[in-house]
Amino acid sequence: MIKYMKGFSLIELMIVVAIIAIISAIAIPSYTDYVTRSRRSEAIATLLQIMAQQERNFTEQLTYQTDLTLLGYSASPVITDNSYYSITAQTCTGSPALPITRCINLLATPQGSQLGDGNITIDSRGIKTPAAYWR
Repeated sequence: MIKYMKGFSLIELMIVVAIIAIISAIAIPSYTDYVTRSRRSEAIATLLQIMAQQERNFTEQLTYQTDLTLLGYSASPVITDNSYYSITAQTCTGSPALPITRCINLLATPQGSQLGDGNITIDSRGIKTPAAYWR
């Protein structure tokens, strides 16, 4: 009488490992992209909030502020809630450069694990870069 052993063969095990590898190859980059975009949305929300403060200040003082503590923030630069971006204010560049009484540019610089994402900007004229991030 021949007894058969119970268990998995090497072929069956290798098929399962291959399936897990294929699923991981698809899922991990998608998840990483999703996390990057969600962190970016935090920066965009903070940029819009600071720009609203800048516009409010402009209606009262007829100038913008590069020092964000003058707008009521505890520090300048402003760090987003989860510390993935640092936001600074600077005069607009261009040819010729516009004075601070005419234009302000907010720059969100990625920090930590978000470093590879690139800078996000908005200015008081409504120019938002990179455009793909603002959709």
